[in-house]
Amino acid sequence: MKKIPLAILGTVLGIMTVVTSTTYARESRQGLMVAAIPEMASSQAQSWRTPQLVRTIQAHSTAVDALSFSPSGRVLLSGGSRSDAHLKLWWLKTGREIDSLRVHQTSVSDMAFSADGTILASVGEDGGVNLWQWNQQNYTGDYTRTFLGHRSNLLSLAMTSDSKVLVTGGLDGIRVWDLRNQRPLYTLANFDHPTYSLALHPKAETLVSGLKNGTIKIWNLNTGQPLYVIRAHQGITSALAFTPNGRTLVSSGYDGNIRVWDTRTWQLKYTLAKHTGKIRAIAINPVNGTILASASRDGVRLWNLNTGKQIAWLTGHQDWVQSVAFSRDGRFLATGGFDRTINIWQANTTEVALTQ
Repeated sequence: MKKIPLAILGTVLGIMTVVTSTTYARESRQGLMVAAIPEMASSQAQSWRTPQLVRTIQAHSTAVDALSFSPSGRVLLSGGSRSDAHLKLWWLKTGREIDSLRVHQTSVSDMAFSADGTILASVGEDGGVNLWQWNQQNYTGDYTRTFLGHRSNLLSLAMTSDSKVLVTGGLDGIRVWDLRNQRPLYTLANFDHPTYSLALHPKAETLVSGLKNGTIKIWNLNTGQPLYVIRAHQGITSALAFTPNGRTLVSSGYDGNIRVWDTRTWQLKYTLAKHTGKIRAIAINPVNGTILASASRDGVRLWNLNTGKQIAWLTGHQDWVQSVAFSRDGRFLATGGFDRTINIWQANTTEVALTQ
């Protein structure tokens, strides 16, 4: 059989290779390439240099493992861990609890709204995938069903931009679900691909998954075929996020590194300054492109993706930071910690006020 050539592109740790479902290329080492990312105006980045802590919520009896803003930004959702596996809804304006739902048997690992704001999905370490129909008038969710099929801990989820497909990842691999007809579509990977993080390209044709061995795998979601493998981190690839225009992918790892990738070539652009501990979560501001990175030891750091420089360091928690989320309008961010609290931050601008 004729061998298929493998395109080799250098990364700081190893290699990006074109793959088939069963083929991986040999490793190579090349230099680090640094480039700027035209994602946001400097005036917008300036507003996050001195963000203001506007509220602290005593949220759960255990760590706050997951956070997500409602489409309107008026409601914040939080997911607890272990014995407090509740999904809680909070008014952003007052910090008052709206409701508390027991949705999983153990930790709520991840949650997200569909792009059209009609569906809320959550995954947990119990292997369940829960769906709600989100009512945008009274800010509540009506439970619709639970997808069963995973046989181990679920750790991440992602939804396509057309709100038709849900992807879930965990220790037993990746599964793809039809949200419109509420049925399973196919299994993308099995136990040989323990998946800790997922992200979907804004055009919804490309899925990326972060694995236990520190690699990132790029998939064609339409065909279910793997395209590339990037050797990204030493240890678990803990989080993945695309910029709004889809030109850049950001990854974080338990090695304390944040790496920035060009999605047109899948080459490494640069690595941000290292955290002192495992990075648990990252989030990209959907308006101005600021990266929010949460680490286990040194709080929350904000970065300007134009320059690759740190612009702020937030230390409002008394313990490790586990989860982060920006509101869709980019004006607020929430951070959840092992200290059982949620901190609400806002950009330092006179045009932003919680009392509006």
